[in-house]
Amino acid sequence: MTAYQQLQDATQEARTWLLTTPIVNRALAGNVSLEEYLAFLGQAYHHVRFTVPLMMACGARLPDRLDWLRTALVEYIEEEHGHEKWILDDIRAAGGDADTAAAALPDPATRLMVAWIRDAVEHGNPVAFFGMVQVLEGTSTALATQAAERLQASLSLPNNAVRYLTSHGSLDIGHLAFFEEQINQLGADDLSVVIDSANMFYRLYGAMFRGIEARCQSGSAVEELSHALA
Repeated sequence: MTAYQQLQDATQEARTWLLTTPIVNRALAGNVSLEEYLAFLGQAYHHVRFTVPLMMACGARLPDRLDWLRTALVEYIEEEHGHEKWILDDIRAAGGDADTAAAALPDPATRLMVAWIRDAVEHGNPVAFFGMVQVLEGTSTALATQAAERLQASLSLPNNAVRYLTSHGSLDIGHLAFFEEQINQLGADDLSVVIDSANMFYRLYGAMFRGIEARCQSGSAVEELSHALA
């Protein structure tokens, strides 16, 4: 069994927990409100904007035995740079307020995702960063393109309102193949760190989606009650 296959097997339970999140399933069915889509983009902005800085921190802290991973990080940095701006453009194109979204305080799970991976990179084994890559890029290839098509149709969104999802659905297929190649070169101890990181990140990413759903549904309930009492 390759190292990548071990990673897939060891993270199956956490991955399933993420993929069975109700809002994710509704997105794949085109049954998500515009409020929920904009809320997702807002949270995505607040973790995607840290991707390149985290890659740079990871590269700076990699030990000499993992020096070959810096080459991979250089490629990732070049391709990921500026993607947070795509998200803000999507928000504007979908009718949202990008400036307000960028200035908003991220949800707890989003803040924890960024804080946890930063701490792991800066104070643990920096290879933990690749656990985040496993979650975000693996999830994108599995869900992004289909979700974008369904959401665009159900919400009548223009093409430039789903750029973040559509680009990552296709782009990350190539990334994932490259990622698999890097993982297969890791030794057992480093692989163990990536597995632990991915399991944690699947849980936190799933919590982010559940938080979006709970917040939007709570807001809708309050609005319905206000109308009923008016």
